[in-house]
Amino acid sequence: MKSYVLLIGLEKEEKIEIGKLGSINFKKGFYAYVGSAKKNLIQRIERHYSIEKKFHWHIDYLLEFSEIVESYLSSMDECEIAGELSKNFSSINGFGSSDCRCPSHLFYSGNIKDFRDSFRIMNFEKFRE
Repeated sequence: MKSYVLLIGLEKEEKIEIGKLGSINFKKGFYAYVGSAKKNLIQRIERHYSIEKKFHWHIDYLLEFSEIVESYLSSMDECEIAGELSKNFSSINGFGSSDCRCPSHLFYSGNIKDFRDSFRIMNFEKFRE
């Protein structure tokens, strides 16, 4: 597997300071975060689930206010996944994509089913609930 997607739930609207991106208003709903790791992909995902951690990535700031509902594995490249998700979902510009040319690696939907349907179509493997 090359990449992972975290399906994240945010229970209420939040204004969150996201590292160098600054303060961002997040709507209540669901977010899909696309990531990868050159090595230790499973350890990277497990790190996202942990509460005690040093903030390193944009996602760390969002996860302080939200919770991971599910996570998925994919053999697709993370930028390929981001490109596919960008066709159907709105995004937070610059989030999680500072090391590539993608506009974003974080996508929003008010409906969790929309993400799950997309993940099924892209043949993602559920990692953890």
